[in-house]
Amino acid sequence: MAVFSMTGYATVQSNTAQGAEQPELSAQTSARLGVEIRSVNSRFLDLSFRLPDELRQTEPALRELLTSKLKRGKVEVRVWLESSSGSQLSAPSSVTLQRLNSLEDTIKTWLPQAAALSVADVLRIATNEDKKPGDHSDALLKLAKKALKDLLQAREREGARLAQMLLERTAQLRLLSDQALPLVPLLVAQQKARFLERWQEAMTLADGATLPDIAHDRALTEATAFAIRIDVAEEVTRLASHLEEIDRLLAAGGEVGKRLDFLIQELHREANTLGAKSAALELTRISVDMKVLIEQIREQVQNIE
Repeated sequence: MAVFSMTGYATVQSNTAQGAEQPELSAQTSARLGVEIRSVNSRFLDLSFRLPDELRQTEPALRELLTSKLKRGKVEVRVWLESSSGSQLSAPSSVTLQRLNSLEDTIKTWLPQAAALSVADVLRIATNEDKKPGDHSDALLKLAKKALKDLLQAREREGARLAQMLLERTAQLRLLSDQALPLVPLLVAQQKARFLERWQEAMTLADGATLPDIAHDRALTEATAFAIRIDVAEEVTRLASHLEEIDRLLAAGGEVGKRLDFLIQELHREANTLGAKSAALELTRISVDMKVLIEQIREQVQNIE
């Protein structure tokens, strides 16, 4: 299963014709129907719709369609419907002309001084009367399905790029982890030698005698305590476990965003602990580099569904 990003965009449109069943009309009326879907990251699925008044009844069906395929993201759906006539002027239907004539007679009965309708008045009124919007619900849902399919493909492509980037960052974290582990025995050996040297100097200053066994044992005890204090093997092991789980989730795909976000928090915790135990500049550098990579991963994981 693929990894999906929550970021995507899709737009589709089509032309529909209406009015062909009315022989009184000299030309058909066509309508351009369009659907645009934008999606960005969000903790939950947040849908918003911008629909023309004549298509507002389709919102429940559109909502059901989107929730069946999308699980997270802030999604905005915009629908537009533009009508246009196939010619400059259309012949008014006989029904419309009869209604206008009847209305004019009624008005003149009550208002004898009212001006008669001109040809321009008739054309204007009749055009508005005959251009009643048709039912585009089915066409809209069909178009929305295509737009949703394109959106999912865009989110899948973006998700593949994010997954590849995350795998590259986890590989870099493994390299840093491998660099950190061998440093601990070296630091312990150096600190042990330093303790022995200091005890030797202290005993020499005290009475000029050589270093007694008790002082040697004390130095070894201090070195052991130091080794325990700076040991990062446990942190490195947990880092490796978290990185392995991240790679597994990316390979499995699906809705992995929230689980990845939790693992990133755990990675950051281990990197902080490693830095706190740092007894050398090299370990500090490794800890800082790890935090930079983990932050880069965290920013991208926020976009994964």
